[in-house]
Amino acid sequence: MTLDEIRRLNPKDIGIWPWPAKAGALILLLTLLLTAAWYFGWSAQSDELEQKRNREQTLRQEYTSKKAQAINLDLHIQQLKEVEQQFGALLRQLPSKSEMDALLSDINQAGLGRGLQFELFKPSQERLQEFYAELPVDIRVTGVYHDIGAFASDVSQLSRIVTLNDMAISNKDPKDNTILTMEAVAKTFRYLDDEEISKQRKAKEAQKAPK
Repeated sequence: MTLDEIRRLNPKDIGIWPWPAKAGALILLLTLLLTAAWYFGWSAQSDELEQKRNREQTLRQEYTSKKAQAINLDLHIQQLKEVEQQFGALLRQLPSKSEMDALLSDINQAGLGRGLQFELFKPSQERLQEFYAELPVDIRVTGVYHDIGAFASDVSQLSRIVTLNDMAISNKDPKDNTILTMEAVAKTFRYLDDEEISKQRKAKEAQKAPK
């Protein structure tokens, strides 16, 4: 159809239109209807469908992860028991509060047994952790190099855990190079009893509580 023929079409009497005009009008109407349906309904439904698909993928991944955890549950329980046993073994290496004096005496005796002279043996304030307390002891001993080395070895082999930190060895007597002075911080540890652990937890909860 020509443009002039289209202009002469009477929109009030579509029935007498030639079939090409009717077909074009029908196609235009369908296009408008589909556009309106997409804009007002299908677009939102498409977005919702995409969200549902993403949610399904997330749920599938969570299911796969939880299924794997369920399959390995017995193994996890066994590993947890092993960790608890290892933790208990380490805990037994820590003295109780009542045993700390004996442990400090053992450190002192280890030095005296090697012929060292203690110029300083000063326990500092305990530093409380969640399950244990750390006790630093400032020490300064004087003796020959071999005896100082043997003392450090003896301390590391005590039945309780003791570590020597911040070690510094110097020669304060220029006339005698064999006599050395070692300064260090001996750190020993003890486990907290139930009452102390309870106090620790209450103190942390109090700090976290809103004011």
